[in-house]
Amino acid sequence: MFDFIISVVTIGGIYAIMTLGLNIQAGYSGLLNFGHIAFAGVGAYAVGITHLQGWPIALGLPIGVAAGVLLGWFVARLGKRLAADYWAIATLAVAEILRMIAVNEDWLTGGANGITMIPGLFETLARPWNAVAFMALIVGVVLLVAFFSARLGNGRFGRALRLMREQPALATCLGYNLQSLRTRAVMSSAAVTALAGGLYAHYFNYAGTEFMLAAETFVLWTMLMIGGIGRTAGVLLGVVLVQAVYAAVPFVKDMLNFSSDMAGALRMGMIGLILLVCLMWRREGLLPEKLREPA
Repeated sequence: MFDFIISVVTIGGIYAIMTLGLNIQAGYSGLLNFGHIAFAGVGAYAVGITHLQGWPIALGLPIGVAAGVLLGWFVARLGKRLAADYWAIATLAVAEILRMIAVNEDWLTGGANGITMIPGLFETLARPWNAVAFMALIVGVVLLVAFFSARLGNGRFGRALRLMREQPALATCLGYNLQSLRTRAVMSSAAVTALAGGLYAHYFNYAGTEFMLAAETFVLWTMLMIGGIGRTAGVLLGVVLVQAVYAAVPFVKDMLNFSSDMAGALRMGMIGLILLVCLMWRREGLLPEKLREPA
């Protein structure tokens, strides 16, 4: 039970970091990115490839963040010539292209089998203290990212992003470069999410294409929409609720003695029901964003 709790908290924390990254785009900026998980995949593969090359383990996360930022710049530049809805579809296409490259380039990514035996960050510690130390690291990173995300949202840059989201014409009249704002928002989001992907690779000792599926992006969107888009506390609440459903289903499975396939369907059904209820009665999420009222 102790190991199970550590695992739930650690995985939930990794998803919280990724969802906080998505909130910078979707919440503050109003950008629809359906390929957000690609940033996490790049971070995870950067850690794996660093390990395969025999480079120091400490280089994996910084290289992953740098690669995520570069990918974020490229994705943001696509929006220069595309409307918002077409850009959303383009981000999904970019994520799928990267996944196909990872599947086919065996020499670099391990192909469909992925990269295994990635060293953990606290392997020198005995069990279960290595898992406890990693969980403490994840919780610390979540708190740090949440703090800076809230500061960013309440600061000048965050207000500029919200103005771009709500009244882009007015933002342009006030002298803001909308393309520059979008690019910086996507790059910031990509850096946070790539960091989470690298931590994921270290935790599971694995980097593979399963983590780059489009379904993973929509799990992040579900967490964001349930909790409250644009508010840091709402993001964390959404992650806690969805992760609680994931954690509860195995116990329900054992109690009612049904199959693993049924357990997966139950998990998705419960999450879908929560999302549907929120969309019908709490469209802005359980903890909606607080906006300043105009004077």
